[in-house]
Amino acid sequence: MNPQQLFKFLIALAVSGALTSCNNKEELANADVLVSAMDTSANPGSDFFKFAHGSWARQNPIPESENSWGIHLEVRNEIYKRLLAICDSAATKPGGNKSIQMIGALWATGMDSLGLEKQGIAGLQPYFEKINAIRTKKDLPGIVAELHTMGVSAMFNVYVSQDDKNSEQYALFIAQGGLGLPDRDYYFNKDSRTANIRKEYVRHITKMLVLAGHDSILAGKKAETIMEMETSLAKASRKLEDLRDPYKNYNKFAVSDLSRRFKGIDWNALFEGMGIQTDTAIVGQPEFLVELERIMREKDIEVWKSYLSWHLLRNYSHALSHNFVRQHFYFYGTIMNGQKQMRPRWKRILDAEETYLGDLLGQEFVKNYFPEKTKQRYIKLVDEMIIAYREHIEKLDWMSDSTKQKALVKLSTIRKKVGYPEKWKDYNGLTFTRDSYLNNIIAGEKWFYRYYMDKLHKPVDRNEWHMTPQTWNAYYNPSNNEIVLPAAIFMIPGLHDEDADDAIVYGYGGASTIGHELTHGFDDQGSQYDAEGNLKNWWTKKDRRLFEEKVNGIVNQFDNYVVLDSMKINGRATAGENIADLGGVMIALDAYKKTDEYKANKKIGGLTPLQRYFLGYALSWKIISRDERLAQQVMSDVHSPPFLRVNGPLANVPEFYEAFNVQPGQPMWRADSVRVKIW
Repeated sequence: MNPQQLFKFLIALAVSGALTSCNNKEELANADVLVSAMDTSANPGSDFFKFAHGSWARQNPIPESENSWGIHLEVRNEIYKRLLAICDSAATKPGGNKSIQMIGALWATGMDSLGLEKQGIAGLQPYFEKINAIRTKKDLPGIVAELHTMGVSAMFNVYVSQDDKNSEQYALFIAQGGLGLPDRDYYFNKDSRTANIRKEYVRHITKMLVLAGHDSILAGKKAETIMEMETSLAKASRKLEDLRDPYKNYNKFAVSDLSRRFKGIDWNALFEGMGIQTDTAIVGQPEFLVELERIMREKDIEVWKSYLSWHLLRNYSHALSHNFVRQHFYFYGTIMNGQKQMRPRWKRILDAEETYLGDLLGQEFVKNYFPEKTKQRYIKLVDEMIIAYREHIEKLDWMSDSTKQKALVKLSTIRKKVGYPEKWKDYNGLTFTRDSYLNNIIAGEKWFYRYYMDKLHKPVDRNEWHMTPQTWNAYYNPSNNEIVLPAAIFMIPGLHDEDADDAIVYGYGGASTIGHELTHGFDDQGSQYDAEGNLKNWWTKKDRRLFEEKVNGIVNQFDNYVVLDSMKINGRATAGENIADLGGVMIALDAYKKTDEYKANKKIGGLTPLQRYFLGYALSWKIISRDERLAQQVMSDVHSPPFLRVNGPLANVPEFYEAFNVQPGQPMWRADSVRVKIW
């Protein structure tokens, strides 16, 4: 901020009356991560997201290669630079240890654009030939099974995870799937945006089949039949909000009963081809398999061959020659997400390294970029957040003592995983060569398929992480009753951790991450799992009814938010994330109030501690998105768009009204009677 900008900024603060000016330049410099992003011409009571990020948004247009831009990608770009050095070094040292060899081999083949052009689609031809060799429907299960072992989820999805009702055991899950568009509603919604996507999808399939060697007229006909097939599968698929009911999506079958209940599907042949040995399977959506049976009976074998060939091609198009990559990007990048150009190859290959060798890169990442001092700061913050959460539960006026005690037990037993795993993934059996990028990707898919399927015969590993340390994300796992907080989620571009004041740390790391994930254990879905991670009711009927009434309050709030044109948030589908956002803000705020910084009430950068806390929380969602990305998020994502992850929860927090003098009549104002308070 130059002197002229600083002068204008201070004048704006004085005129608005919302903030006061800074007393010294050092404080302002420390506050830049918040202050420089603000748009002081915006009223915080009208649109707090714009107030917090308006200036930044004007100065940072979305790059043509991205569907959005913000703190998530600023962090990712910093991580890319660090991982690039690791991969480049590995590629020039083919004689290193096995880990270095694998990193280097995947990198070398992925970056060999000339080699990829020469190889074209040849690496997939053996699999296309197998599909083309299908003569009867009895041949289908074997091919479908092989495709699943390669990561191609044709017809349905199958995976291994902990049994929802017995977290001490792994179970096989079978779920709806087999679609090329993100969600079932894409096949039916009648708005012009979605209707155009359907047309473009058929054109895309046609063009990809032509690139693969099909006659253009025949390719067009095949594309139409593929679309018809997927539409039938989509019609039998549950809506996004219905997939969030853990009881309705838990239907346990003996394998022998699968064959009787869905006898049109040869489960024995499928399981044999997939290398699956189990006595039971959990079916998420039985009605989907009923429809799949019908489709298998009625659709001609040539239609199935076209469908399977398409999904094989779609899954691996990113690892083929440039004409396939470019066409894949045109539909899934430009049409679906509004991106104008592809991200550079080195970033795309780094994504592949992350997918298949993430733990190897993670070991190098944390060794160089996540010191023990930083880890201990956030372990301490987790402990403080749990204490604050306990106090909230104890003070609840709507929950009975018996349910409170069980909630407190669950809270006290939450496993805390911070930074990086104690034990890294062992990639034994995975081999990458310097011959073919496509073959390496296929090898990676097959290895991970086998890695997860083999869990069926092993004890549950509660120490395993399902994200790498260099991932800007976090999660709550109800089956383990754990929060997992990768090192990268605490990174703030342009600000070293030791330089961040508590308001930022508690707002950014505490509210949006730690408190958010803790609250997932008590949202509309997570609250149905007990302290041991089992799907089991631990509520009294009255308490559960009162809780559901509060959930309905946040559902109604978000149902009324318009994102694009007439597109509204699906309040039921996004309920869990919205509850977690609100819970995180409330819990972290109480934890922050106990700090010396808050008690001193000293302004930094013209901001009171309370103002800095809310701006620190908003910093987590300093993200702007293209319209295409927003539309996709509304239709297929359980998370609300970033601007509503700021404005939505804060409109329920009394201290927010106090901090920014929000008044009746302003868009952010909500009457006391409708403000949501759950935890």
